[in-house]
Amino acid sequence: MNASKSTDIFKNAPIPKAVLSNVIPSIISMIMVLFYNLADTYFIGQTNNPLMVAAVSLATPVFLIFLAVGLLFGIGGTSYISRSLGQGNEMAAKKASSFCFWTGIAVGIISAVLICVFAKPICIVAGAADDTLDYTMQYLRIVTVGIPFLILSNTFSNIIRSEGHARTAMVGMIIGNLMNIVLDPIMILGFGWNVAGAAIATVLGNVFASGFYIVHLLSKRSMLSIKLTDYKATGGIALGVLAIGIPASLNGMLMSFSNILVNNIMSHYGSMAVAGLGVAMKVNMIAVILLIGLGTGVQPMLGFCYGARMRKRFLGTLRFSLILAFLLSGIMTFVCYYFAGALVTAFLKDQEAFGYGLQFCRIYILSGPIIGLLFVMINAIQSTGATLPSLLLSISRQGLLYVPILFAFNTIFHTERAAAMAQPVTDYCAATLAVILFIITFKKHFPKNEMVDDLD
Repeated sequence: MNASKSTDIFKNAPIPKAVLSNVIPSIISMIMVLFYNLADTYFIGQTNNPLMVAAVSLATPVFLIFLAVGLLFGIGGTSYISRSLGQGNEMAAKKASSFCFWTGIAVGIISAVLICVFAKPICIVAGAADDTLDYTMQYLRIVTVGIPFLILSNTFSNIIRSEGHARTAMVGMIIGNLMNIVLDPIMILGFGWNVAGAAIATVLGNVFASGFYIVHLLSKRSMLSIKLTDYKATGGIALGVLAIGIPASLNGMLMSFSNILVNNIMSHYGSMAVAGLGVAMKVNMIAVILLIGLGTGVQPMLGFCYGARMRKRFLGTLRFSLILAFLLSGIMTFVCYYFAGALVTAFLKDQEAFGYGLQFCRIYILSGPIIGLLFVMINAIQSTGATLPSLLLSISRQGLLYVPILFAFNTIFHTERAAAMAQPVTDYCAATLAVILFIITFKKHFPKNEMVDDLD
């Protein structure tokens, strides 16, 4: 397929139409990811065993590490490929796509072997106590088998959007997550496999999604490539992908690390507090994951406009995206705060665990009003290929900002409520930092006299 046809919408369509045509499929994809995440916890919760809920919550940060590896190649690849297509360099896009595919598989296989060998110490470090250790290990060991597929599905659910096929990326996500959702009740409750059933459903979902993307990439519809003959890491390809991919991935890994830290802190208040926190994080994802979808959905268009040096269109796209972000943030904050009780009840029946879950839900959603701004700004910075601002923002939100705030709040107040409050405080600080870094990046990378659409 000719690059100009599939990416024409980035260049010529009215901005609202261009943004919505990419953002809506991305948000729908994220909704399916949300359903899949909630389904695991919901059907495990139907066993009426809060220790199993806690175990899945404890294993989730380890699982997130490999989602972060998918982001490394997915966000890094999307940024590089969309900029290359904006410059008219289709061959560089093909080579970058093949690089992301094969390197992702290699990393996945190596990681799967290491986790299988060191599953027990990893679970202990993640915060598993004697009453949750066996469940956590069982879940993690099974999920580990599917790590290569997890990396591939998350990589190409992003990259395929960079060639203008947002709907194809969405369909792949729907297939994988729908498979997981359908299999969860069958394997967890029907077969009585409990946490093992949830893990098997997760693996199969990622296998199906990966298969769908591979079929697309091998078809004539795609301008990208996964052929080994197109694999190339030199010529600035690996550097171009990793320069943005590593900061994006680092943010995911630090999120996993911070979850491990807060789970360890919360474990001092008992396994019911851990279960409540895990459910609160799931409910908070209702708002967060939709806004992540908005940010990642608009990134390919921003990257194309940057590569084509279209300053006015870049700004118009950003402005419209921020309006959407504030609207969606307000709606989701209202929903998650006022319906927190009903949402938590769906996962937890134990009164003590429910009390923790409700309290933590309403604390976490305090980030809601600005979380959309944060994710749009993160993706706007990544779309320019600006390495240092991306890196600084990535290590700040869940690392340089969150960790000291978490420890300070826990040390000073020493309550489970204070430990949970560290996240919204961090998010407001991170949003402020993101705006500052974007302004600096924009002024540096968008001089007016170089922009194509400023010369019209």
